[in-house]
Amino acid sequence: MPERPLLVFFTSQRSGPARRMESLLAHIARKERDTLNIRRVDVDERPDLVEKFRVSQVPSLALVIRKRVVARLEGRSTAPKIESMLEENIERTAA
Repeated sequence: MPERPLLVFFTSQRSGPARRMESLLAHIARKERDTLNIRRVDVDERPDLVEKFRVSQVPSLALVIRKRVVARLEGRSTAPKIESMLEENIERTAA
């Protein structure tokens, strides 16, 4: 069974835009639970991952497929933007 894509959500309690994206990510997690893993990373607790993923803005999303970042969204994102990123990249790798 192939490894599921991973959506990494870089957030911080100090970031209002990141806090506002929490419910959006929860909705996407429920909707995509069979095809996607989602992990939340607090940038204050994991500076190592911030550096590894080259995160320059909070909130940020990084889509990881086969251990490679294939797409990212920086700053506050909308549901249509996130869903578009997922559809483009997950369909491409599944084909």
